[in-house]
Amino acid sequence: MNMLRHTLIVFAAVMLASCGIYTNYERPAQAVADMDSLYRPEARPDTTRSIATLRWEELFTDTCLQQLIRQGLAANADLAVARLQVEEAQATLRQSKLAYLPSVQLEPTGTLSSFDGQKTQKTYSVGASASWEIDLFGKLRNSKRQALASLLASDAYRQAMQTQVVATVADSYYALLMLDEQIRITEQTAESWREYVRSLAALMQAGQADRATLAQAEASRLAAESSLLSLQQQAIEQENALCVFVGLTPRRLERGTMDGQHFPSHLSVGVPLDLLSRRPDVRQAEANLMQAFYATNSARAAFYPSITLSGSAGWTNSGGAAVANPGAWLLQAVGSLVQPLFNRGQNLANLKIAKAQQEEAVLQFRQSLLDAGNEVNNALAQWQTARERIRLDNGQVEQLTITLGDTELLMENSADTNYLQVLTARQSLLSAQLAVASDRYDEIQGVIELYHALGGGSE
Repeated sequence: MNMLRHTLIVFAAVMLASCGIYTNYERPAQAVADMDSLYRPEARPDTTRSIATLRWEELFTDTCLQQLIRQGLAANADLAVARLQVEEAQATLRQSKLAYLPSVQLEPTGTLSSFDGQKTQKTYSVGASASWEIDLFGKLRNSKRQALASLLASDAYRQAMQTQVVATVADSYYALLMLDEQIRITEQTAESWREYVRSLAALMQAGQADRATLAQAEASRLAAESSLLSLQQQAIEQENALCVFVGLTPRRLERGTMDGQHFPSHLSVGVPLDLLSRRPDVRQAEANLMQAFYATNSARAAFYPSITLSGSAGWTNSGGAAVANPGAWLLQAVGSLVQPLFNRGQNLANLKIAKAQQEEAVLQFRQSLLDAGNEVNNALAQWQTARERIRLDNGQVEQLTITLGDTELLMENSADTNYLQVLTARQSLLSAQLAVASDRYDEIQGVIELYHALGGGSE
């Protein structure tokens, strides 16, 4: 009775000491304490539907772009590797779950033996054995949860790769559209200079223009032609790079125009807390933290013994010294407890390492949140600034269009206005249109980066 009481007291003490290895992961409060202040005040966080909740097909409505994105998602090697890593993590998780089940083995045996020329003895045994480790101290449990955290991290990495592919293809596509628009405007500029050169040549023959003016105009024409060649080269290189990224050989890509692109006039960023559930890199960082947490629990569990129950059952004709026919049932049950005696120092070192890695994971998780907030703030600022510049540029284009029309009218009806003034007004208008094209691309780029920063495009 006293022995039983002593055993129960020892068992209770062991269970109390092992409580730390059964704790479940909880998101560290210090890592998310400043979530509400991640966005700058001008970002105006709100609870309306964030653009990150949109599927990429809903945001990028250009059919040519959609086709390229699908091609990129199917062909990208990094994304394919990420998908395989998810499959590996799923298999590892299934393996860790199977550790809870008993290990069963079939063990049929047969023996022929003869001693000193005597009659051959035939013995046989047909049976099975099973062993089951009792997860009293959480070794198997922590291993399973580590595997689950690894799966979550792998899936988050896959989503991060998918989001990156969507954003990269979209950005490259719109950069190509911007170059197309700049080429169109520059071609108009070059043609304007050609007209002016032809007019000056005619005026010089009539004695109404000098050679210096003609030479200056010709130099401006050559500069416009050179700029056009550079833009055409950039467009070809951009097109080739986009083809390679989506797994195509370099070719002419079907595409829309910059004027045909439409996006929401209002972009909601939601609340900072959404980043925890949508940003793949933030989710991956938290999954890594979860892995480190359960690795620490496993390091603690290593200090406690392993308890295994095993048993066997079978039909045999060998009862030890005698051989009987027919045979009989043989049953056996064994319980074992294994407590390592000489590796406490190693276990302490492993626990110290695990704790340090867990602290590193906490810091990395918090830093991922700060980086995510910074990217959202920068993308939103770029989008807002580009929209304001476009408003100003459009106003400038409107005024320069009026100026060009009035100048052309004065040239037709007044001797005080010549073609050079008309050309100057036209060049100013074309320059303003180039600025609109560039700022339009900055606006679209801001939309892409904001969508990416908020964790959109992952599904």
